[in-house]
Amino acid sequence: MLGLSDLAAIAAEHAADLEVEVRPFDLAGQIRFPSAQPAVMGVINLSADSWYRESIRSTVESAVERGLELRGQGADIIDIGAESTLGQARRVVPAEQQQQLLPVVEQLAADGIIVSVETYDADVAKACLEAGAKVLNLTGTADSEAIYRLAAEHDAAVIICYVSGEHVRDVDDIPLDDDPIPRMADYFLREIEVAARCGLARGFLDPGLGFYYRNLQDSSLRIRHQMKTFLNAFRLRRLGWPVCNALPHAVEFFGDEVRCAEPFFSVLAALGQTDLFRTHEVPRIRAVLKTLGVY
Repeated sequence: MLGLSDLAAIAAEHAADLEVEVRPFDLAGQIRFPSAQPAVMGVINLSADSWYRESIRSTVESAVERGLELRGQGADIIDIGAESTLGQARRVVPAEQQQQLLPVVEQLAADGIIVSVETYDADVAKACLEAGAKVLNLTGTADSEAIYRLAAEHDAAVIICYVSGEHVRDVDDIPLDDDPIPRMADYFLREIEVAARCGLARGFLDPGLGFYYRNLQDSSLRIRHQMKTFLNAFRLRRLGWPVCNALPHAVEFFGDEVRCAEPFFSVLAALGQTDLFRTHEVPRIRAVLKTLGVY
């Protein structure tokens, strides 16, 4: 059972990391990082295979409407994906992804919304940046260097996700260290160095807690790994980049109350000094962060 003694032990062992400041930057002149108030990223899934049914939108019109609704609920950024990360979901070729993504990106960007696109394909990234996307949610490694260069050319940011494999649809087993942060820090340090050589100055580090690794099918094991990572995520900020965390679901524990899972995990992520929360439950997360801010 997680308790105050566990939090105190983490804080005592890594006290120096609690005071680290990341390098400041802004997105589209609208959001500043770091900030006293964390930012929230709402999600739109264009794939019918996506697990979170409330986020699915099957037409351009409904996706744009949902994006405007999420902004009204308090989302600072809207993340759009055209291919589910579920292992059994249909693969969507880059041309089809572009066909689905581009009109939504264009319309939301025209309305002044900061748009993020989830992709691991350089062609999709290029087309979406040209359509007005300001963030690339990078869920793979194969095209990372090309994507960093594209983002730098378009004055955009990249969310670098920790991925054990070539991309999120083809992951290996994830190492299950007692402390996952050193391994993740090594990975992110290498990627930051590559990004710097490509001219990229804006970005986030994402531990990739929502990905479907085969050796994390045991729900207790997976949730323990996620909780441990959330509470220790502040230690990644010493690399100079803010931290983004995607909030998971834990349906095995929450059952019919599964929509309460992301708000629960957001408390742990906030304690771990997360700078950007990716969520399907924008108003609930906003309410949690507002309440925590009172303290």
